[in-house]
Amino acid sequence: MMHRLEFHAMGSRMLAVVEAERRPPELQAVPSWFEAWEQILSRFLPNSELSRLNQSSGREVALSPTLWEVYQAACEAERLTDGLVTAVILEALMRAGYEQSFERLPCDSPAFSLTPEPPSVRLGDVPAEASTRTLVLPPGTGLDFGGIAKGWAAQRAVERLRARGPALVDAGGDIAVSGPRVHGEPWPIGVADPFQPERHLEVIHLEAGGVATSGRDYRRWARGGIPQHHIIDPRYGRPAETDVLTATVIAPTVLEAEAMAKAILILGSRAGLAWLENLGVPAALLVLDTGERRYSRNFEAYL
Repeated sequence: MMHRLEFHAMGSRMLAVVEAERRPPELQAVPSWFEAWEQILSRFLPNSELSRLNQSSGREVALSPTLWEVYQAACEAERLTDGLVTAVILEALMRAGYEQSFERLPCDSPAFSLTPEPPSVRLGDVPAEASTRTLVLPPGTGLDFGGIAKGWAAQRAVERLRARGPALVDAGGDIAVSGPRVHGEPWPIGVADPFQPERHLEVIHLEAGGVATSGRDYRRWARGGIPQHHIIDPRYGRPAETDVLTATVIAPTVLEAEAMAKAILILGSRAGLAWLENLGVPAALLVLDTGERRYSRNFEAYL
């Protein structure tokens, strides 16, 4: 029997599913797990651990195990995408107008006076010491873990639930699957149409791993009358100029899928698909601004 729990956390809709004879008590605990993680990882909460780190300005800071794990995941995403996906984008997000949680953003705000510029440092170059879990953020450097934090949370929640049965967790489009369902069937996962969100473009069948969708169809606003969105191209320090509206990626883990989806969106459809094809394992479905769909060569295997 499928047991489901839907809730809201980290500014997104969440879903946790466990296949078991009886409803496991751990399922009811999932929202409290996400709430605790949000208190650590949110840049919008002034007293979160991440907010305090962002205000440390060159001082050595000891991180909690959770923040250290997410920092490491962000470093891996940066390495995997050769810097296209990086957490060192807080200043660029602020310049674009993403100064508070999305539901509180005004539709338009005054233009920012400073010219966009790329981050001055990569996350992987920030001084860090694993033995003490310490980090030194250079002055003027701020972190936003965004989708990486959601992917990490989805993966951790699935790992906790899998002892009770096959599990799936969807953290705002970052989906982690523990393994096949009870009788060996794959999980059906719908890919939403960004133009008609209640409709599915395709249904993926996934036995294990992760799926993530990155898009600029939802979190968008204007600054000085100029459209903005939250996917920052760190090469220029501003929202990515791309023909991709949404990118959905299937990968061995949800963290890899999340990073790859964002990288493809930043690169654009032609360069993004070519980059993904060189990696070999992942599969992708892109929806362009025109409504056209583009598929990686191996996407059909999941339909």
